[in-house]
Amino acid sequence: MMEGSMLDAARIIGYLKGKSILITGSTGFLGKILVEKILRVQPQVHKMYLLVRAIDAPSAEQRVQQEVIGSELFGLLRDKYGEGFDSFIQDKIVPLAGDITGEDLGLEASTLDQLANDMDVIINIAATTNFYQRYDVSLDVNVMGVKHLCHFARQCANLKMLMHVSTAFVSGDSAEVIPEKPITPGESLREGLRLDIDAELRLAGDVKNAASGGGGDDAAHKTAERKAMKELGLQRARHFGWSNTYVFTKAMGEMVLEQHRGDMPVVIMRPSIITSVRADPLPGWMQGTRTIDTLIIGYAKQNISCFLADLRMVMDVVPGDMVVNAMLAAAAARSGEKGALAIYQATSSLCNPVTYAVLYRAGGRHFAEHPRVRDNGEVIPNREMRLFSTIPRFRLYMILTYKLPLEILHAANLLLCGLFSKLYNDSNRKYKFVMHLVDVYGPFAFFKGCFDDSNLESLRSTMVRKSPEDEMFSFDPKIIDWDDYFYRIHIPGVLKYVCK
Repeated sequence: MMEGSMLDAARIIGYLKGKSILITGSTGFLGKILVEKILRVQPQVHKMYLLVRAIDAPSAEQRVQQEVIGSELFGLLRDKYGEGFDSFIQDKIVPLAGDITGEDLGLEASTLDQLANDMDVIINIAATTNFYQRYDVSLDVNVMGVKHLCHFARQCANLKMLMHVSTAFVSGDSAEVIPEKPITPGESLREGLRLDIDAELRLAGDVKNAASGGGGDDAAHKTAERKAMKELGLQRARHFGWSNTYVFTKAMGEMVLEQHRGDMPVVIMRPSIITSVRADPLPGWMQGTRTIDTLIIGYAKQNISCFLADLRMVMDVVPGDMVVNAMLAAAAARSGEKGALAIYQATSSLCNPVTYAVLYRAGGRHFAEHPRVRDNGEVIPNREMRLFSTIPRFRLYMILTYKLPLEILHAANLLLCGLFSKLYNDSNRKYKFVMHLVDVYGPFAFFKGCFDDSNLESLRSTMVRKSPEDEMFSFDPKIIDWDDYFYRIHIPGVLKYVCK
């Protein structure tokens, strides 16, 4: 089906009918929304195979039950099926104990053969999204995982599509409009540097061996190894021009996909910062902390009194259900196009930009109308949060407010034979932690780029909106009233589901 023909809910729902779909990353935020949506709109999907990390089939089953199906997100489906819910799920969902970091996805040869004959669509959402993850772990999941999936996909006789979820931030933080174009293997964001993925894998292995003292198993060796691997990731990312280990390894993942995709139809979906569910099935539902939510949670718990943010800056955010709708629409539109590669940026900065000021205002309004209360019923007063619009200003504030008193405490501690050791060590650890956060998240907070979404816009322009059903697949950020969304949906959602 070419993109020229019109798309509506009926065609997307029809496309999913009878399909066998392999999904990685189903226990994550986006994965759950996707699984729930498919089950809800097309109960006649053939099977959804959920590849999860587990030692055996029963523990894979248990993970899927607890972490996916057991989620509040599945409430609408539970109500719809009542008593029959469990048998419906059992009929449609097949948990697979495996691991994308392993050759053959950690599956037995017989299972692989059977899956390869059956599979229509593969959707790869599995990723480690930690900005400061260990380099070896990030390479395994975000890079090698893609290679292993491609290897499996090429054995699937009837595969219609491989969809890979990346991130809009793979293209680095240029201040221009960032196009929806593929990343060339070996290309680096720094002029004159070539990125050799095999060399990076070797380097990670060598540093890991050196840091662990040749494989020492005691706690000290483990800690040294973890620290070395985390620092190496950040160092290599910045060496090549990316701001953190996550976006760097996701960029490498796209390169690997380009190298190994052969003539499979491939769609790469690149969302920006994914926020809580906007419309269905459960407005405000959310899992895990996004960068912008640190602000809300820190304020709610009163453990952050200052933060890095320029209220005039645009934060590129997109609700999770809209990302999933875009994924399903793209799958239906681009399925079976031999050799085709389509890249879509599910972003909002070009067509409906929202600034940090909107989030800040919505937060102020929320906490003014719903003040937090201490356990004894006493109202916690709302304090203004100090915002710093540049990193040097923030650093200076931290030095004057925290670092100088710390040094005085340190001196007093030496004079008084270590009387304040615990206080000094605790305070110093907190100070270092905040400064580290600034180092890792700073570039993200002041991201000046704007993402082009022309490809997604042209997909949207083929979407018909005749029936209420069609609204169910909307992925147009232009319809979002951001003030309303943050105030009424997102902030209450973060406080309810994340800030428990």
